[in-house]
Amino acid sequence: MTDTTPSLIVGLGNPGKEYASNRHNIGFMAVESFAKQHKIMNLKVQGKAIVYSGTLHGGKVIVAKPQTFMNLSGQSVQSLVNFYKIPLDRIIIVHDDLDLPFGVLRIRPDGGAGGQNGIRSIIEKLGTNEFPRLRVGIDRPPGRMDAAAYVLQDFNKDQTAELPALLEKTVDGLNTWLENGIMDAMNKFNNK
Repeated sequence: MTDTTPSLIVGLGNPGKEYASNRHNIGFMAVESFAKQHKIMNLKVQGKAIVYSGTLHGGKVIVAKPQTFMNLSGQSVQSLVNFYKIPLDRIIIVHDDLDLPFGVLRIRPDGGAGGQNGIRSIIEKLGTNEFPRLRVGIDRPPGRMDAAAYVLQDFNKDQTAELPALLEKTVDGLNTWLENGIMDAMNKFNNK
């Protein structure tokens, strides 16, 4: 992807220090790692999001962390999409997924919300489910634990130890999508 159309990378999470290390915030962690790797430091608050912008592979890249809380993420995404006039295939949403084992990535060109309220909000606000997403596995809650309580907990000790490698893999997935498109990213990461 080397044309002049901007790309938008959105990580989902909840704002605030108390949520920073929660499983639900893996999207925030991933886009922060991406911005750090590429030294995208041009920071501002826009469209109810913390936004980093820069140029990569000859094109403008906007990296966003909605500050609306997870369930209202669509407000922020819709605002940024409209402002920057970004086509849906140039957006990718990074979010946690309970239905995938910890550390497994799945990249999809579209799809339903799958119980993820941030994705549900984005689908509602954009009026379509046809936008790419990168799902990051966080595992199912143990026993009969409530899913909402589980996602708002910090990663356990073993997961925390594996988190740097997982974030590196997630950034690699974003780089592949940005450079080579969704099909290459799916082929590279969905078969593992």
